[in-house]
Amino acid sequence: MLIDARGQACPRPVMMAEEALAKIGEGIVEVLVDNEESSLNVSGFAAQSGMFAETLREGKDWKVKIVKGYTCETSAEFPRQRHSGTGSVRSAESKEPKKSLLLVIGTEVMGREEKLGKTLMKAFFETMKVYQQLPHTMFFLNTGVHLTTMDPEIAPLLKDMETMGVEIYSCGTCLTQYNLESKLKVGRRGTMNLVIEGMQDFEKVVWI
Repeated sequence: MLIDARGQACPRPVMMAEEALAKIGEGIVEVLVDNEESSLNVSGFAAQSGMFAETLREGKDWKVKIVKGYTCETSAEFPRQRHSGTGSVRSAESKEPKKSLLLVIGTEVMGREEKLGKTLMKAFFETMKVYQQLPHTMFFLNTGVHLTTMDPEIAPLLKDMETMGVEIYSCGTCLTQYNLESKLKVGRRGTMNLVIEGMQDFEKVVWI
């Protein structure tokens, strides 16, 4: 079964894959998407559900092959992959220890008063950096993506923390919503799968 999920925003490709797989007891579903984030989300969903998944780049698109009900050998053109939840890929058989902390930032200010909130947010990141109390991963969404794109004071702080080993992602849907896709100054695009998989992959998930 071939599912054409090109042009569909997150998390629609995963939902389409889930709907197709629910209709069969065993077999193969191939999901066609037009961006790498969606391919990782679909393959990650398959792996989380205990199914075999392979991904192949086809021109400008990606095809994710999901096998339900049985296993099959990995072909040369389909490297066996599993989404780790942070944008990387790991073996389907590997068991990694839980990561320490996923920090989700859904706003560009702390609290309701804007001017004070901006000062507090900057102080938060400065203190985190000075004390080196760093999360494993930070995921920025909603107006929080302004911090990774437009904020002239916080973006450099985040860049420093990235060089210290922190993985930084900004919600791709949010970047598109605010027309900030070309203005990302630190980190990479990510999807809501980071949060969903983070509930299992991280020891702690904190929202601010």
